[in-house]
Amino acid sequence: MTRFITPLCLAVMLLLAANASAQVGKSVTVADANVIAEADLAKLPHMNPTIAKALVGKRPFLSMTALDMFLQSQGLNRTQLNQLYGRLFLHINLNTASDAEIQLIPNLGPRMLREFKEYRPYANLAVFHREIDKYVDDAELARLEQYVFVPINLNTASDADIQTIPGLGARMLREFKEYRPYKQIEQFRREIGKYVSKEEVARFERYVTLN
Repeated sequence: MTRFITPLCLAVMLLLAANASAQVGKSVTVADANVIAEADLAKLPHMNPTIAKALVGKRPFLSMTALDMFLQSQGLNRTQLNQLYGRLFLHINLNTASDAEIQLIPNLGPRMLREFKEYRPYANLAVFHREIDKYVDDAELARLEQYVFVPINLNTASDADIQTIPGLGARMLREFKEYRPYKQIEQFRREIGKYVSKEEVARFERYVTLN
């Protein structure tokens, strides 16, 4: 029997193949809360110009928990937040995220929470693809990938892996590589701090490791 592949399924298959070595999940429908433009932020579900301006003023957020608490302080309830998180999020670390953080992913469910944790520690995002693909179809795998990352090794990561860090840019790719090998994370903070604020260094740091 001939199996037909719809254009949407083909697009998802190509996306997953392209991300086979990526360490930070690629966005399909979900924007990164630390880099989305204020005007675009204001257009998202349950957002408005006032909340968008306040959120941008608080950036960068260094955890999804911090972002969630901020949005609650702006009056959004859990139903509204669940709808918003289908369009806006901060990637969570697959190896260290708490149950509460993982459960902020919309429509996750207790079974998938268990599966996320079962395969820790993840060596890379390809392991996530392989293991979670046992339980969901490709479209759902692509949706879930948007919410997660595995830290990249500063000394061995490829250009492609480094460039998956949201908002990095070509210049910072060069600077990340210039100071290799990093011996301590403090060295990363010091060297990258020559080019960006300490807050931006902290935002980058959440995606990297020396282990």
